Amino acid sequence: MKGWNKLGSFSYHLLDAGSFWSDGGAAMGVLPKQVWQKQFQVDDRNRIEFKLTLLLVHHNNVLILVDTGIGNRIDEKLQRIYSPSDCHLFTALNEAGVSPEQIDYVLLTHLHFDHAGGIVTNIVNPQLTFPNAVHLIQKAEWEISENPDLLNAAAYNFSQNLKLLKDKGKYQLLDGDTEIVPGFTAKLWKGHSHGMQGVRIFSDNRALHYPADIIPCQTHLNLPVTSAYDVNRNDTFLAKQEIIEDVITNKGIIVFNHDTVNNSIKWDDIPRKTK
Repeated sequence: MKGWNKLGSFSYHLLDAGSFWSDGGAAMGVLPKQVWQKQFQVDDRNRIEFKLTLLLVHHNNVLILVDTGIGNRIDEKLQRIYSPSDCHLFTALNEAGVSPEQIDYVLLTHLHFDHAGGIVTNIVNPQLTFPNAVHLIQKAEWEISENPDLLNAAAYNFSQNLKLLKDKGKYQLLDGDTEIVPGFTAKLWKGHSHGMQGVRIFSDNRALHYPADIIPCQTHLNLPVTSAYDVNRNDTFLAKQEIIEDVITNKGIIVFNHDTVNNSIKWDDIPRKTK
């Protein structure tokens, strides 16, 4: 199939679900602008463009989608702040030869708007985008999104998308690292959010990691560079160390969910100073 890649017994496809603009300083955290502005184009509002790269995985007739992007129901406030592109989710799925009804699992790395916004579609009559899929979410992430504290209140909008998912009962809460199918594991990393999880695929002695906002761009391969949005920088730092070591050891791949230039990097291209 066009656009599909192989990793042992797994096939995977990187979906382009669109893009949005995020504040550069917040995205790069402690990294000074004098450094990061050499790598990113900045608009007149000090924002940098972030891609929405999703991971679609096929294994033994099971289809798993990792994250859903922003979707097509973003409210006016978020429109003004982030200036998202049109939603490309359905076009990207079609190009991969897959319909939303065919997805068996939707694994949500976390429940911020740019990762979970696409689980519901249709503004007038909201429907689950993937009606036959079980949505896999870490228990800690679900709980903080449903009842956020003051630190997290601005990061979640449970009523817009997640309430419909709850009402339909099309979700499963995970509690820590969980193997979804043999070789495909949801890894609880924390760091960026309380229930932040990534994906590790291991097959044929090779590893693929989709760490989402633990390592959203190639710049974030540098261990001290973490987003100002992270609730715990040390957890993010430790997760990055483990992911990079695993990818190098197993001659694997890291997929970046927000990088506009490179959507992935192979083990032998990882900059030496991060190894």
